[in-house]
Amino acid sequence: MSPVARPDFSLNAVRRSRELAELAAGGTVDVLVVGLGVTGAGTALDAASRGLSVAAIDAHDLAFGTSRWSSKLVHGGLRYLASGQLGIAHESAVERGVLMERTAPHLVRAQPFVMPLTALTSRRNAALAEAGLRAGDLLRAVAGTGRGTLPRPRRLSAVETLRAAPGLRGHGLRGGLCSWDGRLVDDARLVTAIARTAAGQGARVLTRTRALSVTGTGALVRDELTGREIRIRARMVINATGVWAGGLVEDIRLRPSRGTHLVLRAESLAGLHTGLHIPIPGETSRFVLVVPQDDGRVYVGLTDEPVDGPVPDVPEVPESDIGFLLDILGTVLDTPVRRRDVVGAFAGLRPLLDTSHGTAAGSRTSDLSRRHAVVTSREGVVTVVGGKLTTYRRMAQDAVDAALAARQLSAPPGRGTARLPLVGAASRATLATLSAPRRLVERYGTEATAIHALGEREPDLRAPVADGLDITRAELLWGVRHEGALDASDLLDRRTRVGLVPADRAAALDAAHEALAATARSAAGK
Repeated sequence: MSPVARPDFSLNAVRRSRELAELAAGGTVDVLVVGLGVTGAGTALDAASRGLSVAAIDAHDLAFGTSRWSSKLVHGGLRYLASGQLGIAHESAVERGVLMERTAPHLVRAQPFVMPLTALTSRRNAALAEAGLRAGDLLRAVAGTGRGTLPRPRRLSAVETLRAAPGLRGHGLRGGLCSWDGRLVDDARLVTAIARTAAGQGARVLTRTRALSVTGTGALVRDELTGREIRIRARMVINATGVWAGGLVEDIRLRPSRGTHLVLRAESLAGLHTGLHIPIPGETSRFVLVVPQDDGRVYVGLTDEPVDGPVPDVPEVPESDIGFLLDILGTVLDTPVRRRDVVGAFAGLRPLLDTSHGTAAGSRTSDLSRRHAVVTSREGVVTVVGGKLTTYRRMAQDAVDAALAARQLSAPPGRGTARLPLVGAASRATLATLSAPRRLVERYGTEATAIHALGEREPDLRAPVADGLDITRAELLWGVRHEGALDASDLLDRRTRVGLVPADRAAALDAAHEALAATARSAAGK
Protein backbone atom coordinates (compact mmCIF):
# COMPACT_ATOMS: atom_id res chain seq x y z
CA MET A 1 0.00 0.00 0.00
CA SER A 2 1.47 3.38 -0.99
CA PRO A 3 1.83 5.95 1.79
CA VAL A 4 -0.70 8.77 1.95
CA ALA A 5 0.87 12.05 0.84
CA ARG A 6 1.03 14.71 3.53
CA PRO A 7 -0.76 17.96 2.71
CA ASP A 8 1.56 20.67 1.40
CA PHE A 9 0.49 23.90 3.02
CA SER A 10 3.50 25.89 1.82
CA LEU A 11 3.09 28.77 -0.61
CA ASN A 12 6.22 30.24 -2.19
CA ALA A 13 7.67 31.52 -5.44
CA VAL A 14 8.78 28.06 -6.61
CA ARG A 15 5.33 26.51 -6.17
CA ARG A 16 3.69 29.54 -7.81
CA SER A 17 5.88 29.25 -10.93
CA ARG A 18 5.27 25.51 -11.20
CA GLU A 19 1.51 25.78 -10.89
CA LEU A 20 1.26 28.69 -13.33
CA ALA A 21 3.20 26.59 -15.85
CA GLU A 22 0.81 23.69 -15.32
CA LEU A 23 -2.18 25.92 -16.06
CA ALA A 24 -0.48 27.41 -19.11
CA ALA A 25 0.11 23.91 -20.48
CA GLY A 26 -3.64 23.42 -20.89
CA GLY A 27 -6.30 21.36 -19.24
CA THR A 28 -9.35 22.57 -17.36
CA VAL A 29 -9.89 23.14 -13.66
CA ASP A 30 -13.26 22.67 -12.04
CA VAL A 31 -13.30 26.09 -10.36
CA LEU A 32 -11.49 29.34 -11.04
CA VAL A 33 -11.75 31.84 -8.17
CA VAL A 34 -10.82 35.45 -8.86
CA GLY A 35 -9.84 37.36 -5.75
CA LEU A 36 -7.90 36.20 -2.68
CA GLY A 37 -9.38 38.20 0.13
CA VAL A 38 -11.15 36.32 2.89
CA THR A 39 -14.13 35.44 0.66
CA GLY A 40 -12.04 34.28 -2.29
CA ALA A 41 -9.66 32.27 -0.14
CA GLY A 42 -12.65 30.76 1.65
CA THR A 43 -14.26 29.90 -1.68
CA ALA A 44 -11.08 28.17 -2.85
CA LEU A 45 -11.01 26.16 0.38
CA ASP A 46 -14.68 25.22 0.17
CA ALA A 47 -14.35 24.01 -3.42
CA ALA A 48 -11.10 22.12 -2.79
CA SER A 49 -12.53 20.46 0.31
CA ARG A 50 -15.28 19.00 -1.90
CA GLY A 51 -12.69 17.35 -4.12
CA LEU A 52 -12.90 19.91 -6.94
CA SER A 53 -9.78 21.08 -8.75
CA VAL A 54 -9.23 24.76 -8.02
CA ALA A 55 -7.20 27.70 -9.27
CA ALA A 56 -7.48 30.89 -7.21
CA ILE A 57 -5.83 34.07 -8.43
CA ASP A 58 -5.30 37.65 -7.31
CA ALA A 59 -3.76 40.61 -9.10
CA HIS A 60 -1.84 41.54 -5.96
CA ASP A 61 -1.45 39.46 -2.81
CA LEU A 62 -3.39 37.53 -0.21
CA ALA A 63 -5.59 39.94 1.78
CA PHE A 64 -4.43 42.89 -0.33
CA GLY A 65 -7.82 44.62 -0.31
CA THR A 66 -10.59 45.08 2.23
CA SER A 67 -9.76 41.91 4.18
CA ARG A 68 -6.73 43.53 5.84
CA TRP A 69 -8.53 46.74 6.78
CA SER A 70 -11.18 45.33 9.15
CA SER A 71 -11.66 46.02 12.87
CA LYS A 72 -9.94 42.68 13.53
CA LEU A 73 -13.13 41.45 15.21
CA VAL A 74 -15.23 38.33 14.79
CA HIS A 75 -18.69 39.69 15.59
CA GLY A 76 -21.63 37.81 17.00
CA GLY A 77 -24.29 39.74 15.11
CA LEU A 78 -25.49 42.05 17.89
CA ARG A 79 -25.99 45.00 15.55
CA TYR A 80 -28.18 42.89 13.26
CA LEU A 81 -30.17 41.66 16.22
CA ALA A 82 -30.90 45.26 17.21
CA SER A 83 -32.23 46.04 13.74
CA GLY A 84 -34.41 42.91 13.60
CA GLN A 85 -32.25 41.01 11.09
CA LEU A 86 -32.47 37.76 13.03
CA GLY A 87 -31.20 35.53 10.22
CA ILE A 88 -27.96 37.48 9.76
CA ALA A 89 -27.51 37.77 13.52
CA HIS A 90 -27.83 34.02 14.00
CA GLU A 91 -25.51 33.28 11.07
CA SER A 92 -22.88 35.64 12.51
CA ALA A 93 -23.12 34.06 15.95
CA VAL A 94 -22.77 30.55 14.52
CA GLU A 95 -19.77 31.49 12.39
CA ARG A 96 -18.10 33.25 15.33
CA GLY A 97 -18.38 30.02 17.29
CA VAL A 98 -16.98 27.99 14.39
CA LEU A 99 -13.88 30.19 14.23
CA MET A 100 -13.33 30.39 17.98
CA GLU A 101 -13.91 26.75 18.85
CA ARG A 102 -13.13 24.66 15.77
CA THR A 103 -11.34 26.15 12.79
CA ALA A 104 -9.12 28.95 14.15
CA PRO A 105 -8.86 29.01 17.96
CA HIS A 106 -5.21 30.03 17.55
CA LEU A 107 -6.21 33.22 15.72
CA VAL A 108 -9.45 34.22 17.48
CA ARG A 109 -9.90 34.76 21.19
CA ALA A 110 -12.39 36.38 23.53
CA GLN A 111 -12.06 40.14 23.95
CA PRO A 112 -13.78 42.05 26.77
CA PHE A 113 -15.41 45.38 25.94
CA VAL A 114 -16.71 48.07 28.26
CA MET A 115 -19.37 50.58 27.29
CA PRO A 116 -18.97 53.55 29.65
CA LEU A 117 -22.24 55.04 30.86
CA THR A 118 -21.76 58.81 30.86
CA ALA A 119 -24.03 61.82 30.82
CA LEU A 120 -24.16 61.47 27.02
CA THR A 121 -25.81 58.05 27.39
CA SER A 122 -29.38 58.38 28.60
CA ARG A 123 -30.72 55.84 31.05
CA ARG A 124 -33.15 54.69 28.38
CA ASN A 125 -30.35 54.03 25.89
CA ALA A 126 -28.30 52.34 28.60
CA ALA A 127 -31.23 50.03 29.38
CA LEU A 128 -31.66 49.26 25.68
CA ALA A 129 -27.95 48.50 25.34
CA GLU A 130 -28.00 46.21 28.35
CA ALA A 131 -31.03 44.36 27.00
CA GLY A 132 -29.28 44.01 23.67
CA LEU A 133 -26.19 42.49 25.30
CA ARG A 134 -28.32 39.95 27.13
CA ALA A 135 -30.12 39.10 23.89
CA GLY A 136 -26.71 38.69 22.26
CA ASP A 137 -25.71 36.26 25.00
CA LEU A 138 -28.87 34.27 24.33
CA LEU A 139 -27.90 34.25 20.67
CA ARG A 140 -24.48 32.87 21.69
CA ALA A 141 -26.20 30.02 23.49
CA VAL A 142 -28.56 29.29 20.60
CA ALA A 143 -25.56 29.24 18.25
CA GLY A 144 -23.93 26.59 20.46
CA THR A 145 -20.89 28.60 21.56
CA GLY A 146 -19.75 27.56 25.03
CA ARG A 147 -19.79 29.79 28.10
CA GLY A 148 -16.11 29.03 28.55
CA THR A 149 -15.44 30.64 25.18
CA LEU A 150 -17.46 33.83 25.75
CA PRO A 151 -18.32 34.90 29.33
CA ARG A 152 -21.69 36.44 30.12
CA PRO A 153 -22.22 40.22 29.90
CA ARG A 154 -22.70 42.17 33.13
CA ARG A 155 -23.16 45.67 34.52
CA LEU A 156 -20.15 47.32 36.18
CA SER A 157 -20.04 49.93 38.90
CA ALA A 158 -18.17 53.17 38.24
CA VAL A 159 -15.21 51.85 40.25
CA GLU A 160 -15.13 48.59 38.29
CA THR A 161 -15.40 50.48 35.01
CA LEU A 162 -12.39 52.68 35.86
CA ARG A 163 -10.45 49.64 36.99
CA ALA A 164 -11.09 47.97 33.62
CA ALA A 165 -10.31 51.12 31.63
CA PRO A 166 -8.23 53.54 33.74
CA GLY A 167 -8.11 56.22 31.06
CA LEU A 168 -11.83 56.97 31.24
CA ARG A 169 -13.10 60.23 32.69
CA GLY A 170 -14.43 59.57 36.16
CA HIS A 171 -16.56 62.68 36.45
CA GLY A 172 -20.17 61.87 35.57
CA LEU A 173 -19.44 58.16 35.06
CA ARG A 174 -22.41 56.06 36.24
CA GLY A 175 -20.79 52.71 35.53
CA GLY A 176 -20.40 50.53 32.48
CA LEU A 177 -21.61 47.51 30.56
CA CYS A 178 -19.13 44.68 30.06
CA SER A 179 -19.53 42.28 27.13
CA TRP A 180 -17.38 39.86 25.16
CA ASP A 181 -16.80 39.24 21.47
CA GLY A 182 -14.24 37.50 19.28
CA ARG A 183 -11.01 39.28 18.34
CA LEU A 184 -8.63 38.24 15.58
CA VAL A 185 -4.94 38.46 16.24
CA ASP A 186 -4.84 39.72 12.64
CA ASP A 187 -7.29 39.63 9.75
CA ALA A 188 -4.58 39.19 7.10
CA ARG A 189 -3.19 36.20 9.00
CA LEU A 190 -6.64 34.62 8.89
CA VAL A 191 -6.73 35.01 5.10
CA THR A 192 -3.23 33.55 4.82
CA ALA A 193 -4.25 30.55 6.93
CA ILE A 194 -7.37 29.95 4.83
CA ALA A 195 -5.43 30.20 1.56
CA ARG A 196 -2.70 27.84 2.79
CA THR A 197 -5.30 25.36 4.01
CA ALA A 198 -6.85 25.48 0.53
CA ALA A 199 -3.39 24.83 -0.93
CA GLY A 200 -3.06 21.85 1.40
CA GLN A 201 -6.31 20.54 -0.10
CA GLY A 202 -4.76 20.81 -3.59
CA ALA A 203 -5.86 24.30 -4.68
CA ARG A 204 -3.48 26.33 -6.84
CA VAL A 205 -3.21 29.66 -5.01
CA LEU A 206 -1.60 32.23 -7.30
CA THR A 207 -0.88 35.81 -6.33
CA ARG A 208 0.38 38.50 -8.75
CA THR A 209 -1.90 36.93 -11.37
CA ARG A 210 -4.30 39.48 -12.81
CA ALA A 211 -7.60 38.57 -14.50
CA LEU A 212 -7.78 40.64 -17.70
CA SER A 213 -11.18 39.27 -18.71
CA VAL A 214 -13.47 36.53 -17.47
CA THR A 215 -16.22 34.41 -18.96
CA GLY A 216 -18.26 31.56 -17.61
CA THR A 217 -15.62 29.10 -18.86
CA GLY A 218 -12.37 30.72 -17.79
CA ALA A 219 -10.24 33.83 -17.86
CA LEU A 220 -7.39 35.51 -19.68
CA VAL A 221 -4.82 36.31 -17.01
CA ARG A 222 -1.43 37.99 -16.84
CA ASP A 223 1.50 36.99 -14.67
CA GLU A 224 2.33 40.36 -13.13
CA LEU A 225 5.93 39.27 -12.46
CA THR A 226 6.78 38.33 -16.06
CA GLY A 227 4.08 39.99 -18.15
CA ARG A 228 3.17 36.65 -19.75
CA GLU A 229 -0.52 36.13 -20.58
CA ILE A 230 -2.19 32.73 -20.35
CA ARG A 231 -5.75 31.46 -20.57
CA ILE A 232 -7.11 29.44 -17.65
CA ARG A 233 -9.98 27.15 -18.61
CA ALA A 234 -12.55 26.30 -15.98
CA ARG A 235 -15.94 24.63 -15.66
CA MET A 236 -17.01 27.29 -13.15
CA VAL A 237 -15.80 30.85 -12.50
CA ILE A 238 -16.42 32.70 -9.23
CA ASN A 239 -15.80 36.43 -8.94
CA ALA A 240 -14.82 37.21 -5.35
CA THR A 241 -13.08 40.54 -5.93
CA GLY A 242 -15.15 42.55 -3.46
CA VAL A 243 -15.38 46.26 -4.25
CA TRP A 244 -13.74 45.58 -7.63
CA ALA A 245 -16.38 43.00 -8.65
CA GLY A 246 -18.16 45.35 -11.04
CA GLY A 247 -14.98 45.79 -13.06
CA LEU A 248 -15.05 42.14 -14.09
CA VAL A 249 -18.76 41.46 -14.46
CA GLU A 250 -21.41 43.79 -15.85
CA ASP A 251 -24.62 44.58 -13.96
CA ILE A 252 -22.97 44.37 -10.54
CA ARG A 253 -23.88 47.65 -8.82
CA LEU A 254 -22.08 48.41 -5.57
CA ARG A 255 -22.22 51.29 -3.11
CA PRO A 256 -18.85 51.09 -1.32
CA SER A 257 -18.65 52.34 2.22
CA ARG A 258 -15.39 53.52 3.80
CA GLY A 259 -14.49 52.32 7.27
CA THR A 260 -11.53 54.17 8.79
CA HIS A 261 -9.44 53.13 11.79
CA LEU A 262 -6.74 54.94 13.73
CA VAL A 263 -3.61 53.26 15.09
CA LEU A 264 -2.47 54.48 18.52
CA ARG A 265 0.13 53.36 21.01
CA ALA A 266 -1.38 51.85 24.16
CA GLU A 267 0.37 54.45 26.31
CA SER A 268 -1.76 57.13 24.63
CA LEU A 269 -4.74 55.46 26.32
CA ALA A 270 -3.21 54.83 29.75
CA GLY A 271 -2.07 51.34 28.72
CA LEU A 272 -5.61 50.20 27.84
CA HIS A 273 -6.12 46.42 27.69
CA THR A 274 -9.92 46.28 27.69
CA GLY A 275 -11.84 47.21 24.55
CA LEU A 276 -14.33 50.06 24.54
CA HIS A 277 -17.72 50.56 22.93
CA ILE A 278 -18.24 54.33 22.78
CA PRO A 279 -21.75 55.40 21.79
CA ILE A 280 -21.91 57.98 18.99
CA PRO A 281 -23.99 60.90 20.25
CA GLY A 282 -27.36 61.07 18.54
CA GLU A 283 -27.18 57.44 17.36
CA THR A 284 -28.95 54.50 18.97
CA SER A 285 -27.00 51.55 17.55
CA ARG A 286 -23.67 52.91 16.31
CA PHE A 287 -20.47 52.88 18.33
CA VAL A 288 -16.82 53.71 17.94
CA LEU A 289 -14.76 50.65 18.84
CA VAL A 290 -11.46 50.81 20.71
CA VAL A 291 -9.64 47.51 20.28
CA PRO A 292 -6.31 46.89 22.10
CA GLN A 293 -3.82 44.58 20.42
CA ASP A 294 -1.24 42.27 21.97
CA ASP A 295 1.62 44.19 20.31
CA GLY A 296 1.01 47.43 22.22
CA ARG A 297 -1.06 49.07 19.50
CA VAL A 298 -4.71 50.09 19.77
CA TYR A 299 -7.12 50.37 16.83
CA VAL A 300 -9.91 52.93 16.98
CA GLY A 301 -12.73 52.80 14.46
CA LEU A 302 -14.81 52.94 12.56
CA THR A 303 -16.48 55.34 10.20
CA ASP A 304 -19.19 54.46 7.70
CA GLU A 305 -19.01 56.92 4.82
CA PRO A 306 -20.20 56.41 1.21
CA VAL A 307 -17.49 56.43 -1.45
CA ASP A 308 -18.05 57.63 -5.00
CA GLY A 309 -15.86 57.36 -8.08
CA PRO A 310 -13.12 54.88 -9.03
CA VAL A 311 -12.12 52.32 -6.41
CA PRO A 312 -8.45 52.75 -5.40
CA ASP A 313 -6.14 49.83 -4.64
CA VAL A 314 -5.34 51.35 -1.23
CA PRO A 315 -7.97 53.80 0.10
CA GLU A 316 -6.72 57.07 1.57
CA VAL A 317 -7.75 58.22 5.04
CA PRO A 318 -9.23 61.73 5.03
CA GLU A 319 -8.47 64.07 7.91
CA SER A 320 -12.21 64.43 8.48
CA ASP A 321 -12.42 60.75 9.47
CA ILE A 322 -9.47 61.10 11.84
CA GLY A 323 -11.03 64.17 13.44
CA PHE A 324 -14.39 62.42 13.85
CA LEU A 325 -12.86 59.42 15.62
CA LEU A 326 -10.72 61.60 17.90
CA ASP A 327 -13.79 63.67 18.80
CA ILE A 328 -15.76 60.57 19.80
CA LEU A 329 -12.81 59.32 21.85
CA GLY A 330 -12.72 62.67 23.61
CA THR A 331 -16.26 62.22 24.91
CA VAL A 332 -15.15 59.55 27.40
CA LEU A 333 -11.42 60.00 28.05
CA ASP A 334 -9.90 61.89 30.95
CA THR A 335 -6.95 63.01 28.80
CA PRO A 336 -7.87 63.57 25.14
CA VAL A 337 -5.88 61.86 22.40
CA ARG A 338 -4.23 64.44 20.14
CA ARG A 339 -3.63 64.28 16.42
CA ARG A 340 0.10 63.83 17.04
CA ASP A 341 -0.66 60.63 18.98
CA VAL A 342 -2.04 58.96 15.83
CA VAL A 343 0.89 56.84 14.59
CA GLY A 344 -1.03 55.29 11.70
CA ALA A 345 -4.43 55.04 10.05
CA PHE A 346 -6.09 52.73 7.55
CA ALA A 347 -9.34 52.56 5.63
CA GLY A 348 -11.20 49.70 3.99
CA LEU A 349 -14.06 49.74 1.52
CA ARG A 350 -17.06 47.49 2.20
CA PRO A 351 -18.52 45.95 -0.98
CA LEU A 352 -22.20 46.65 -0.28
CA LEU A 353 -24.57 45.51 -3.00
CA ASP A 354 -26.78 48.36 -4.22
CA THR A 355 -30.31 47.08 -4.66
CA SER A 356 -31.91 50.44 -3.84
CA HIS A 357 -33.02 51.66 -7.27
CA GLY A 358 -35.66 53.79 -5.65
CA THR A 359 -33.67 54.90 -2.63
CA ALA A 360 -32.87 58.56 -2.19
CA ALA A 361 -29.41 59.54 -3.31
CA GLY A 362 -28.55 60.89 0.11
CA SER A 363 -29.30 57.69 2.00
CA ARG A 364 -26.51 56.38 4.22
CA THR A 365 -24.48 53.27 3.48
CA SER A 366 -24.89 52.36 7.14
CA ASP A 367 -28.53 51.66 6.30
CA LEU A 368 -27.67 49.10 3.61
CA SER A 369 -27.89 45.44 4.52
CA ARG A 370 -24.64 43.61 5.28
CA ARG A 371 -26.19 40.37 4.05
CA HIS A 372 -24.09 38.82 1.32
CA ALA A 373 -25.44 38.24 -2.15
CA VAL A 374 -24.59 35.68 -4.83
CA VAL A 375 -25.39 36.73 -8.39
CA THR A 376 -24.98 34.67 -11.58
CA SER A 377 -24.37 36.62 -14.81
CA ARG A 378 -25.78 35.78 -18.22
CA GLU A 379 -22.43 34.18 -19.11
CA GLY A 380 -22.50 32.03 -16.01
CA VAL A 381 -19.94 33.90 -13.88
CA VAL A 382 -20.93 33.72 -10.21
CA THR A 383 -20.23 36.87 -8.18
CA VAL A 384 -20.30 36.94 -4.39
CA VAL A 385 -20.34 40.34 -2.65
CA GLY A 386 -21.39 41.97 0.61
CA GLY A 387 -21.30 40.11 3.88
CA LYS A 388 -18.82 40.36 6.73
CA LEU A 389 -15.42 38.86 7.48
CA THR A 390 -17.03 36.75 10.21
CA THR A 391 -19.36 35.01 7.75
CA TYR A 392 -16.81 34.36 4.99
CA ARG A 393 -17.27 30.58 5.23
CA ARG A 394 -21.02 30.75 4.54
CA MET A 395 -20.42 33.18 1.69
CA ALA A 396 -17.94 30.76 0.16
CA GLN A 397 -20.29 27.81 0.57
CA ASP A 398 -23.16 29.70 -1.09
CA ALA A 399 -20.93 30.79 -3.97
CA VAL A 400 -19.75 27.25 -4.74
CA ASP A 401 -23.31 25.93 -4.47
CA ALA A 402 -24.49 28.59 -6.93
CA ALA A 403 -21.67 27.82 -9.36
CA LEU A 404 -22.48 24.12 -9.33
CA ALA A 405 -26.16 24.88 -9.90
CA ALA A 406 -25.41 27.31 -12.74
CA ARG A 407 -23.45 24.61 -14.60
CA GLN A 408 -25.75 21.79 -13.50
CA LEU A 409 -22.79 20.00 -11.96
CA SER A 410 -22.43 18.02 -8.78
CA ALA A 411 -19.51 17.58 -6.43
CA PRO A 412 -18.66 14.84 -3.99
CA PRO A 413 -19.29 15.85 -0.39
CA GLY A 414 -16.28 17.32 1.37
CA ARG A 415 -15.32 17.17 5.04
CA GLY A 416 -17.26 20.36 5.61
CA THR A 417 -15.32 23.54 6.22
CA ALA A 418 -17.13 24.11 9.52
CA ARG A 419 -15.07 21.26 10.93
CA LEU A 420 -11.90 21.65 8.88
CA PRO A 421 -9.18 23.23 11.07
CA LEU A 422 -7.11 25.90 9.39
CA VAL A 423 -3.36 25.40 9.24
CA GLY A 424 -1.89 25.95 12.71
CA ALA A 425 -5.17 25.28 14.53
CA ALA A 426 -5.40 23.11 17.63
CA SER A 427 -7.37 23.04 20.86
CA ARG A 428 -6.50 25.74 23.37
CA ALA A 429 -5.20 23.03 25.70
CA THR A 430 -2.80 21.79 23.01
CA LEU A 431 -1.70 25.30 22.10
CA ALA A 432 -0.87 25.97 25.75
CA THR A 433 1.62 23.08 25.80
CA LEU A 434 3.65 24.15 22.75
CA SER A 435 7.32 24.83 23.33
CA ALA A 436 7.47 28.26 21.74
CA PRO A 437 6.97 31.88 22.84
CA ARG A 438 3.32 32.73 23.51
CA ARG A 439 3.42 35.56 20.99
CA LEU A 440 4.35 33.13 18.22
CA VAL A 441 1.70 30.60 19.29
CA GLU A 442 -0.98 33.29 19.15
CA ARG A 443 -0.04 34.19 15.56
CA TYR A 444 1.02 30.83 14.10
CA GLY A 445 -0.56 28.17 16.26
CA THR A 446 1.15 24.79 16.01
CA GLU A 447 3.60 26.18 13.43
CA ALA A 448 5.10 28.39 16.13
CA THR A 449 7.47 25.59 17.13
CA ALA A 450 8.91 25.41 13.59
CA ILE A 451 9.45 29.19 13.48
CA HIS A 452 11.02 29.12 16.94
CA ALA A 453 13.31 26.32 15.76
CA LEU A 454 14.62 28.55 12.95
CA GLY A 455 15.89 30.94 15.60
CA GLU A 456 17.37 28.09 17.62
CA ARG A 457 19.39 26.92 14.61
CA GLU A 458 20.36 30.41 13.49
CA PRO A 459 20.55 32.84 16.43
CA ASP A 460 20.58 35.87 14.11
CA LEU A 461 16.99 35.03 13.18
CA ARG A 462 15.87 35.59 16.77
CA ALA A 463 16.64 39.29 16.42
CA PRO A 464 13.70 41.69 15.99
CA VAL A 465 13.20 43.24 12.58
CA ALA A 466 13.73 46.68 14.15
CA ASP A 467 14.21 48.21 17.58
CA GLY A 468 11.01 48.31 19.60
CA LEU A 469 9.22 45.64 17.55
CA ASP A 470 8.46 42.04 18.58
CA ILE A 471 8.43 40.60 15.04
CA THR A 472 11.55 38.49 14.47
CA ARG A 473 13.61 37.87 11.35
CA ALA A 474 12.60 34.20 11.54
CA GLU A 475 8.99 35.24 10.92
CA LEU A 476 9.98 37.10 7.77
CA LEU A 477 11.90 34.08 6.51
CA TRP A 478 8.89 31.87 7.26
CA GLY A 479 6.67 34.27 5.33
CA VAL A 480 8.81 33.91 2.21
CA ARG A 481 9.33 30.15 2.44
CA HIS A 482 5.85 29.03 3.47
CA GLU A 483 3.30 31.88 3.28
CA GLY A 484 3.70 33.05 -0.30
CA ALA A 485 5.34 36.43 0.37
CA LEU A 486 7.02 37.63 -2.83
CA ASP A 487 8.27 41.07 -1.86
CA ALA A 488 8.85 43.39 1.09
CA SER A 489 5.32 44.79 1.03
CA ASP A 490 3.88 41.27 1.32
CA LEU A 491 6.04 40.70 4.40
CA LEU A 492 5.58 44.02 6.18
CA ASP A 493 2.04 44.95 5.20
CA ARG A 494 0.26 41.58 5.25
CA ARG A 495 2.22 38.61 6.69
CA THR A 496 3.14 40.86 9.58
CA ARG A 497 1.40 44.18 10.21
CA VAL A 498 4.50 46.24 10.78
CA GLY A 499 3.39 48.53 7.97
CA LEU A 500 0.36 49.85 9.86
CA VAL A 501 2.79 52.30 11.46
CA PRO A 502 4.82 53.96 8.67
CA ALA A 503 7.79 54.68 10.93
CA ASP A 504 7.98 51.01 11.97
CA ARG A 505 7.76 49.95 8.34
CA ALA A 506 10.70 52.11 7.34
CA ALA A 507 12.77 50.71 10.21
CA ALA A 508 12.01 47.08 9.23
CA LEU A 509 12.49 47.42 5.47
CA ASP A 510 16.12 46.26 5.43
CA ALA A 511 15.23 43.10 7.38
CA ALA A 512 12.50 42.27 4.85
CA HIS A 513 14.89 42.65 1.92
CA GLU A 514 17.44 40.44 3.71
CA ALA A 515 14.84 37.66 4.18
CA LEU A 516 13.95 37.77 0.48
CA ALA A 517 17.61 37.75 -0.55
CA ALA A 518 18.44 34.85 1.77
CA THR A 519 15.63 32.76 0.30
CA ALA A 520 16.73 33.60 -3.25
CA ARG A 521 20.32 32.55 -2.46
CA SER A 522 19.08 29.31 -0.93
CA ALA A 523 16.96 28.53 -4.01
CA ALA A 524 19.84 29.33 -6.37
CA GLY A 525 22.14 26.99 -4.47
CA LYS A 526 19.88 23.97 -4.95
